Amino acid sequence: MSSSQRADLGRALCIITGASRGFGRTVAREMSRLVKPGSAMVLTARSGEDLRALQAELAESEAGRAGLKVQCVPADLAQMEGLLSVVSEAEAAFSEHIDHVILVNNAASLGDVSRFTRTFTEMAEVDSYLSLNVSSCLCLTARILQALPSRPGLQRSIINITSLCALQPFCSWALYCTGKAAREMMFRVLAAEEPDLRVLSYSPGPLDTEMQAVARSSTADPDLRKTFSDMFAAGQLLTCEASCAKLMKLLLEDSFTSGAHIDVFGPDHCVP
Repeated sequence: MSSSQRADLGRALCIITGASRGFGRTVAREMSRLVKPGSAMVLTARSGEDLRALQAELAESEAGRAGLKVQCVPADLAQMEGLLSVVSEAEAAFSEHIDHVILVNNAASLGDVSRFTRTFTEMAEVDSYLSLNVSSCLCLTARILQALPSRPGLQRSIINITSLCALQPFCSWALYCTGKAAREMMFRVLAAEEPDLRVLSYSPGPLDTEMQAVARSSTADPDLRKTFSDMFAAGQLLTCEASCAKLMKLLLEDSFTSGAHIDVFGPDHCVP
């Protein structure tokens, strides 16, 4: 631990999207260990069953026994009703004792990677993808910032879970690359507009998750598909826990430039 690294994330309200599985679930677990007593979590995803299982797990943890309040919100964030339910629960969980609001925009979908860009001719299909992966992310962030405004003694951190795909083209991944690039610029603009916010786009790297399994089996580009398969066979995929540890370290050190893109492997990482 560096001398400048703080020991915890404060008495925090943590709002985590896509929290039911994979990286989002791991983020919820790790954050629960780093917040002070009196903290709260609002966890959202489409799967209510998986969310409730995570809620029960956290209730039995040391943080749960110390009074961490966990609220689950099964919701489709591509629909305004679902988005508003998350904001409502965040407002209800907020109190004057909270000194750190952390919004983790993790929810995302891979999109159809079995096709190349020239095949996406239907606007409704593209609009549906962008609604979940870009529009809902922007609107949720904006509504949380309005609902939980700045005040003395309150830090607000906005985390965008991003990808190398935000920076580099991946053949047959047009939707995913477009969504990640749009989100990245959106949060860079937010950081420029709101200097009191701490904004980070964190790329967790190639994770051993269900999404990666789909990528290995469905990616249309043969070279990219082989790259993913070779990484899996060689044991080069990261666990969610290993990558999340890097994110937690970044948040505890709190020395990143607001709006920055930081990859788990560092600035020279250049493979998926």
